[in-house]
Amino acid sequence: MKRARRLSMPTRVTALAALFALAAAALAALLARWLPPPAAVLAACGALLPLLVWRAHRILAPQRALFRALAGAVAAYRDGDYSFGIHWDGGGELGELVDSHNRLGAVLREQRGALVQRELLLDTMVQNTPVAMVLLDPRRRVVLGNLAARKLLGDGTRLEGRGFDALAAAAPPALGEALLHGGDGMFGVGEDEQEDIYHLSRRRFRLNGRRHELILLRLLTSELRRQEVQTWKKVIRVISHELNNSLAPIASLAHSGAELLRRGQLERLPGALATIEERARHLEGFIRDYARFAKLPAPRLETVPWPRFAERLREQVPFVADGDAYDARLRIDVAQMEQCLINLLRNAHESGSPAEEVRLRLRRLPEAWRLDVLDRGSGMNDAVLANALLPFYSTKRNGTGLGLALAREICEAHGGRIALQNRDGGGLAVSLTLPE
Repeated sequence: MKRARRLSMPTRVTALAALFALAAAALAALLARWLPPPAAVLAACGALLPLLVWRAHRILAPQRALFRALAGAVAAYRDGDYSFGIHWDGGGELGELVDSHNRLGAVLREQRGALVQRELLLDTMVQNTPVAMVLLDPRRRVVLGNLAARKLLGDGTRLEGRGFDALAAAAPPALGEALLHGGDGMFGVGEDEQEDIYHLSRRRFRLNGRRHELILLRLLTSELRRQEVQTWKKVIRVISHELNNSLAPIASLAHSGAELLRRGQLERLPGALATIEERARHLEGFIRDYARFAKLPAPRLETVPWPRFAERLREQVPFVADGDAYDARLRIDVAQMEQCLINLLRNAHESGSPAEEVRLRLRRLPEAWRLDVLDRGSGMNDAVLANALLPFYSTKRNGTGLGLALAREICEAHGGRIALQNRDGGGLAVSLTLPE
């Protein structure tokens, strides 16, 4: 059987007031037989007032319970608990309020569930990506470090709450230097066959009104190894193409020269021989450049005053000297390091940088020297940065792809390392770190 619908609150209050007035009038009429009319009215109201208060309390009790439930549900929502629902038998405005509240709770529960699922998916992706991710707060303390970052910087332990500078200081020197002072770019950790190549990127943003920094470290060693295989295949194709371009006309001209001799047309023979000589010399230069890279001799180190070496460089390519180590003395192979820096400085000029922004900076590090070739050109995108140090990789139409690769070979032959990174405000920084 369907339960009767409860009367609305205004109807019940009106009915109670009318009933009280009728009861008070009837009682006052009865008491008027013994008391004056004013006294009878006061006596009747005083006698019925406790009953009115008790009945009003009973009528309003469900509403008070409803208001307490609403207040508790709002407090639960504030604490992130959206599991509450409210039941109300009555209708009217309170019934509409309860229905609206329950619909709001259902929407919040649905949105919270979807948000939890997205957060779970995002956390799974962040934790299991091979890219080491570290999020820093304004005090440079770790807010988030994924599994790859824990393995790289914390020996598998949690990083949250730890000071990032202390973590970087405890890392291998090359990694720590890049984390503390490097911008976007590539750097190597280790030596020879055990060297790992990383790509570092930094992103700064505001979170909850506070500045944060996201550091991403991507291990590129395996990708670079695969790229090296593709590069050597490209080298074979380039060399084969260049040999064919030179040998085919040489063979053809040699045959033509023989025919000219047979026919006695000696006046045309010098032209054919000159062309053969030109193609042979071109091929000789081509092979010599590649052989120079493949057979780089061990550096013959000598102590060289930096001002004299810098002045010798400036005679061949212009640049602005920077840094405060003017009295430095470097242990280098003068010819090799000169060739290395000339290539880097010419690249800086060819990057589109203003000539006055091409700088060569020398700085002293603990037990090492750091040479930075700086420009304000177009810089490099991530794809070019990842491949720039590979032999024969070039974005120039007629480039050999040997400039940066040769610089890397010379630097590493000196016991140092090379790193490339884009500069804030545009341009590229090529850094050579050399031992004392």
